[in-house]
Amino acid sequence: MPRINLLPWREEDRKRRQREFLVAMGGALVAGVIVVGAVIFAFSQMVDTQQGRNSRLTAEIAELDKSITEIDGLERQKERLLARMEIIEQLQRSRPEVVHLFDEMARQLPEGVYLTGLKQTGSQVELKGVAQSSTRVSALMRQIDASDWFTDPDVQKVETTDKGPARQAEFTLALKQIRLDGEGDDMDAEAGR
Repeated sequence: MPRINLLPWREEDRKRRQREFLVAMGGALVAGVIVVGAVIFAFSQMVDTQQGRNSRLTAEIAELDKSITEIDGLERQKERLLARMEIIEQLQRSRPEVVHLFDEMARQLPEGVYLTGLKQTGSQVELKGVAQSSTRVSALMRQIDASDWFTDPDVQKVETTDKGPARQAEFTLALKQIRLDGEGDDMDAEAGR
């Protein structure tokens, strides 16, 4: 049998396999670098996208905070305007009451009674005056009690003084003015008189 030397062939096959291994390893290394680079690029794109969303949300939140501040300012302004409107409505409702107060005072004052002062606080009215006698003060109280516009007359002070040729009674009287709740009541009260 002839003898064949396989050593050079094996050596070449081993070198060829080493080259293929190195090429495969280089290819795998290049492919790994490409995959890692692609993953890093993808993650950086996702981070940039999320940062863009976050900055947009921050800007929108700032706009909403500004809008909320404006709305709060408008709410406060609305409350102030409503309070002013309520005061104006109260003044409008009480405007005829002053007329009724003076008109009824002129009607209810008996002869010989003169007012020197009138003070109104809310529905409370305080009258100061001079009468020819204390019986005239009593007559005033009876007429006030019978009035449609006044109630609860209360004498706080009656003092008889000698001023001039005759004696006179100085008095202080408290009473309540009947308030009207609405304009319809105002019309009904005027029609009833």
